[in-house]
Order: sequence, then C-alpha cells, then structure tokens
Amino acid sequence: MPLPEKTFLQFPVRIKLAAMFLNLALAGFGAANAQEAAAPPLDASLPQGFSPAPLSNGLFPSGDLQLEDPPSLEAFQAPKSTPPPVASESVVINLINHLVAKGILTQGDAADMMVQAQRDAEVARQNADTAALVAEDLSLTSDEDVVVSHIPEPVKDRLQAEISQQVIAQAKAEAWGSTNSPEWTRNMRFFSDFRTRNDFTVFPDGNDSSGSFPDFNRINRNEPFDVAGIIFSPQRNVAENRNRHRIRARFGAEMDLGDGFMFGARLASGSDINPVSTNQTLSGGFQKYQIWLDQAFLRWQGGTDRTGLKVSAGRMPNPFFRTSVNMWDDDLNFDGLAVQLNHRFNERVAPFINAGIFPVFTTLFDEPFYSPNKAKMLDKWLQAIQVGAKLTGDEDNVNAQFSGGIFHFDNIEGKLSDPYVPLTVFDAGNTDDRRPTFAQKGNTYMALRNILPDPLNDFGASRQFQYYGLASKFNILAYNARIDFNFFEPFQISLLGDISTNLAFNPDDVEAKAVNNRGPIPDGKDVGSFDGGGNAWNLGLHLGPQALTKKGDWDAHFGYRFIESDAVVDGFNDSAFGLGGTNMEGVTIGAGMAVTPRVSLNLRWMGASEITGPPLKSDIIQLDLNARF
Repeated sequence: MPLPEKTFLQFPVRIKLAAMFLNLALAGFGAANAQEAAAPPLDASLPQGFSPAPLSNGLFPSGDLQLEDPPSLEAFQAPKSTPPPVASESVVINLINHLVAKGILTQGDAADMMVQAQRDAEVARQNADTAALVAEDLSLTSDEDVVVSHIPEPVKDRLQAEISQQVIAQAKAEAWGSTNSPEWTRNMRFFSDFRTRNDFTVFPDGNDSSGSFPDFNRINRNEPFDVAGIIFSPQRNVAENRNRHRIRARFGAEMDLGDGFMFGARLASGSDINPVSTNQTLSGGFQKYQIWLDQAFLRWQGGTDRTGLKVSAGRMPNPFFRTSVNMWDDDLNFDGLAVQLNHRFNERVAPFINAGIFPVFTTLFDEPFYSPNKAKMLDKWLQAIQVGAKLTGDEDNVNAQFSGGIFHFDNIEGKLSDPYVPLTVFDAGNTDDRRPTFAQKGNTYMALRNILPDPLNDFGASRQFQYYGLASKFNILAYNARIDFNFFEPFQISLLGDISTNLAFNPDDVEAKAVNNRGPIPDGKDVGSFDGGGNAWNLGLHLGPQALTKKGDWDAHFGYRFIESDAVVDGFNDSAFGLGGTNMEGVTIGAGMAVTPRVSLNLRWMGASEITGPPLKSDIIQLDLNARF
C-alpha cells in the first residue's frame, strides 16, 4: 500500500522508532538539558511553515527542505515556549506528546502520526468486522450454498491498488503496448504453413512414347527450335514412373495501416518461376533452395453494415469465387487491380461482384536483345467480371453460393510474323512476344514465324528456327456453384460444380494452323484433322468440415472433371491432375485427418486420360503432411 502524501512512517514502525528514541533520550540526553534550553531542537529552530522534506525512500531523508506554506512574520520571531502536553488515557498519544516535548518529533509530524494511527485502527476494525461476518455467514450455510461476502470500500481500494501495481509491473516487464516501436508494427499478423509431400506418378502401359508430346513450354523459354534439324524437340515424359519428394513453405504477414488500409505480403518456396506451383523438389545434392515473392499487395476496405468494398492492387490472392481448379490453380496469384463489392439484402441473400484488370505480359524494354531494331510494344491483359450471390437457408441448415463470370484474355493468342529468313537463333521474328511466358500442356499451338524458303536455308531444309503460340483466342464464360448441407453439424456435406466454355474458340480457324491435338492420320494425308474443343466441367462431393481445425477432424472428397483442349488457358489451371494442363478427363479421390489442431495428414489419388490425340494416361498418388502456424 503506497504511503499517504504526508505520512512519515507506517504506524508499527513509528512505535518502534519512538521507543528507541525514548530510550536514547532517557539514557544519553539527560546531561544535555541545559544546552537544550539554550539551543532549541532542529524543528524548533526553523521558522514555522518549514519542515524536513518527506522521506525519499521511506527510510532515509533526502536532506532537502520543502516549503509547505508561505511563512508569516511571526515565523521569524523568537520561538515561544511550548506548553506542557495534556495527559491522555491513550499510551500512544502520551508517548507521541513526550517525543514532541523532547524535540524528537515536530508538532506537525505528531499530528500526522495521530491521524494515520486513527486510519490504521479504523481499517483494522473493519477487517475484523468483515472476518467476523464471513465466519458467521459460513456457519449458517450448507455445502450447496454460494456465499457472497461484502467487502468494505477501504479494503477494495487497497486490493485494487495492489492488483494495479502488479499488472503495471508485468506490463512493463513484458513491454505491453510498447511505444518504442511504430504503431503499425503493433497491428501485424504473421502466418505461415509447411507441407511435405511424397508424389508418386505411374504411367500405365500403352502411352505413345514415340515423340508425340513436345514440351512447348521448354521450347518457348529457350532458344527457338530448329524443326528442320535431326534431333527431337524437347519431349515430355509419358512412360517412366517417377517418385518425387517435395516440400512447400510459405511465410506471410498482414499489416493494418489504419483508415481501412492494409498491406499483405507472402514469401513461398518453388523450384522455378512457375506461377501454379510452390513445390520444391528435394534431393538436389543438399544445395540451398530459392524463396520467391509470392504476394505483395495494398488493400483498402470499407463500407457499411450491409455493404462491403475491397480494392486491392499489386500481386494478390485470387479475388474470384471458384469451386474447382479447372480454370485457376490454388497456388496462382494475380498481378493487377481488383475490386470486390458485396451487399447483404437480408439474412438470407447477399449478392457480390468481383472485377479486375490484370497485366499478363508486357514487352521487355530492350527486346530483341541482339538487334538495333526493337520490337513494338505488346501488352497482354486479363479483364474479368464475376457476379454471384450467397444464399442462407433456415437456421443455416442449407447454404448455397453461385456465380457467373466473363474472363477475357487480350492478345494472348499467337499471330504469324511477317515473312523473313532467320539465319541464326538470335534473329527474332516480330511476333515472338506472342508465345506464352509459361505453359503446361493441352492447349492447341501454332507456329509463330513465317520463314521464307531461301537459298540461305536450303529452301526450307535448314535453319527453321521456330517458336509457338496459342492457336485459339480465349474469352471464357464460367459458372460456379456450391451447396452446403449442415444438418449434421459439425459434419458437412457439400456439392460442388462448375462449367465453362471458351466463347472465342473457333474450330475451323484453329484447324488451319494447329500443330497438335489432331486425330489419326487418314490414308493419303500428312496430318489428321483437328480434334480439340472449348468446353470444361467439374462435379465434386465433399464430406466433412471445410477446414481440419480440431484433432480428429476428417474429410473425404470425390470429383470428376472434363477439360477439352482450349476450354481454358493451360498455363493457369491445376498443376497436379494429369501433371497439369488441359485435354484431360478423370477422377480424383482423397481424404484427410487432423493429427492435431495445426497438423493434418492428406492422401489423394488422381487418374487422368487424354481426351484427344495420342494415348496418354497417368495415375498420381500424393501423401501430404501439412502444418500451419
């Protein structure tokens, strides 16, 4: 309990000190009576209104003097004789009076000691009364009674003061609400996750391994391929089984900047700049691995009780509602600007609109590097808008969400260059920028360079350095729907589906320039007819909670998907099913279980078959151990 403002010492300590001074006065000061009469005590020698300074630490005086009240003229006059103290029935009061008379205590200190003694006595009486009342109440109660005792105000004040001091001390020790760091650092949220995976890919017998599956992504990301050469183009593995040990690590933070603004960022692992995978394949000779900037965006969020608005700029999470990975892989992030608007009409209906514009590619500043004649500016864009609604049933037993959207890709398709004769791999065509910056497999491709027959290339028999671009335009209409049945809480049954069609797909136009996705070669012809398509759909069933957050939680899922060659852009959709891309159909079955609230085990199998072209099948088994922090 802190000392009162004018308290000299607590009462018990005062009594001991007074007794000590009394003994000393009786034993050693008797011979100094004559001097005491000639020289008054220290306090008596000071003008009235002055007193020793309060104790700086409760035991030793600081040695300073403090002016309590302005001194009067009488304060500087000769001290008057102190009348003898009046006898009292209280031993304590008599003792204090004698100490004053001896000059050991001043009259002011004596008055303070008496007031404090009365306060301490009052608190002691109240504590004793409270203890007596509690004892009496307890004697009148049974084991089933709840006793609530009255605590006097002085006791409550003392307890509050002590608790406050303890909390303040702990807050200082642990730097609660420290003001030494900027305010925004105290509004940060960190998150991360880790996954280790065993990925086993099996190719059944019967796949065409004669060189029918060129790797267009590898061709387009390196020097152009000489189609007149004697070596194979880069080829995909379609026959030899593989077992890969892979990890994924992601570290992120969100920072509240105030006034509705926040900044988000995330780092992620990954074997390369692949936009649809953050997997890092191990067994690289114990070398260190790379970390990539996966997300970095600024977001403003505002609205009212019924209406919400988000505006995001930078590299951000996918802003669109989806029920599968037919169009967008889970690891894909978007570069650009997105707006998300939602409004709640009532407790059951909440429509939303998602829209955005996203740069997919822009011409490099110095391209082509090995020519003084630089390429004209080319920008590829994704412009998208999606409209949907969330529906909530009675007592939240049945919920639904659906959407429809248009996703328009501008300048993403290939275009034949002006005629020219490349003499080396460094001689660029004026449409080389039309090739995809990343691709998986499945889309239909066309040759980009219009190479003229010339004596310098043996009239087309050599130096046919070629790049490839997408043969079809892409303007995708996509519908998504999800229905959740919550009759068995916390167990949930969900039905999911989506369907999409490429409105810009023209099979006759693609037929004239396709270099892949053709059917069997008929007699008398050099190539088969084009056999691709522009539609995709997916159906799924999910059993269990939406997230495995409690130990023992489990879920299971089943799905069937069908994705024709040019329904979506193969560089952005699922990277796992059939090793990624389009022109596939098949089944996915999986299950998961929470080992702890933050660690889960997942197992899934995916069986995929190519829809058109040479035969290609694959079975992929993935065993994952996930942890989130």
